[in-house]
Amino acid sequence: QVQLVESGGGLVQAGGSLRLSCVASGMSFRRYIMGWFRQAPGKEREFVGCGWSDGIIYYGDSVKGRFTISRDNSEDTMYLQMDSLKPEDTAVYYCAAGGRATSNSDDYNYWGQGTQVTVSS
Repeated sequence: QVQLVESGGGLVQAGGSLRLSCVASGMSFRRYIMGWFRQAPGKEREFVGCGWSDGIIYYGDSVKGRFTISRDNSEDTMYLQMDSLKPEDTAVYYCAAGGRATSNSDDYNYWGQGTQVTVSS
């Protein structure tokens, strides 16, 4: 059974940093595109970025230059380093696994439970 477990969320002041982790189990981690999405209250789920095991990474426009996605394939773990955080980054952050690099959340097969990130002004 595939499981994705996020951790690392919390409360941070604007301008600060957080690093989220997503640990995968029950799947061939290297074969999947791993993505990060976020959802703020009352808003649609938003694509943050995704990456292949070979290091090719894609980012959503709202986080380019501030967020960095990386993967440790030996640990079946994906990271999201978030720097220069803004109040508008406040959301529940989800990791997901799928078969192709896409910003469409419907194309991802597996999802974690989410972790809350709150950025205070």
